[in-house]
Amino acid sequence: MPEPLPLPDRLSRREFLRLGGLGALGLSTPFQRLRPWLESSGAQLGRVLEATLDVYRRPSFSAVRVARLERDDLITIAGASVGDRFPEHNRIWYEMDGLGFVHSSSIQPVRAEPNKALRSVPRSGALMEVTIPWVDAFWEAKGRKRAFRLYYETTHWVVGLTLDKKDRPWYRIYDDRIAESYFVPAEALRHVPFAELTPIAPEVPQEDKRIEVDLANQWIQCFEGDLLVYTARVSTGARLDGGDYWTPPGEFTTFRKRGSRHMAAGNLATGYDLPGVPWVSYITQEGISFHGTYWHNDFGTPRSHGCINMTPQSAKWLFRWTRPLVPTHVDELWSEVGTQVVIRA
Repeated sequence: MPEPLPLPDRLSRREFLRLGGLGALGLSTPFQRLRPWLESSGAQLGRVLEATLDVYRRPSFSAVRVARLERDDLITIAGASVGDRFPEHNRIWYEMDGLGFVHSSSIQPVRAEPNKALRSVPRSGALMEVTIPWVDAFWEAKGRKRAFRLYYETTHWVVGLTLDKKDRPWYRIYDDRIAESYFVPAEALRHVPFAELTPIAPEVPQEDKRIEVDLANQWIQCFEGDLLVYTARVSTGARLDGGDYWTPPGEFTTFRKRGSRHMAAGNLATGYDLPGVPWVSYITQEGISFHGTYWHNDFGTPRSHGCINMTPQSAKWLFRWTRPLVPTHVDELWSEVGTQVVIRA
């Protein structure tokens, strides 16, 4: 493993961002802050997920801290390393171009890939995905009063396209949780094509598909008959500050599915407010589901409010593999038939 560049024992955040080529993050408006990244050539980036995040000289929490980052700062990920034995479930660290190491649990791997706007949005609406590290949504297509910040790999149901006074295109997102719409610069969203939503293994009989969730080891396994076809680490329910939120063991089915959902509950201290949760497959009437997760990268340990957290890529695979099959022009589908789910303590 290459040694990081010589650095003083401690750098200010301003100095550290400058050395890492991140000085543009200090500019004022959201797109000004992101503009250098939007013009990059698809480098592997990382977004800071915590209020503050320490950078270490080596991939170890016992190493010297060289800087501190803040939520939504961006880094360039030069590589990944296996660190010391703590924490056992996640020993992966990301290296920042020789400037030090950050633990992967607090970094969302992202890219900056802007898009051309569609000429028009289908009358029934369209599912779209954020393809830049983050973008602010506004109550009007003017960029003045912010509604929400939307993050990489979140999905949203777009119902319209409008131009502002400078002929810049904005998509209108309808949020059925609050029954309101807000607007996002169109270059931030990619229309999810039909080819990415076609069912996986539709020829396999419904009764032969089965999902097993291992709460003790934080894994899921997907079977077609006796054949294991997919497995992934997950994060299930945990004891949190607001109480106990355990994922229930038992047998269930994926009876309801949504390509996107604004999930929110509780207050600012103990709750959550998460627009654009992607690839949601519900298994209980109370809202327990499999879904993509963009607010942590710490799979393999319990840390949810009861749902089964997955990477967006894994959640999307599960969404396509399970029943019911959701047509591209439909934002939500309920069914009496779903794929079997067995959750074991």
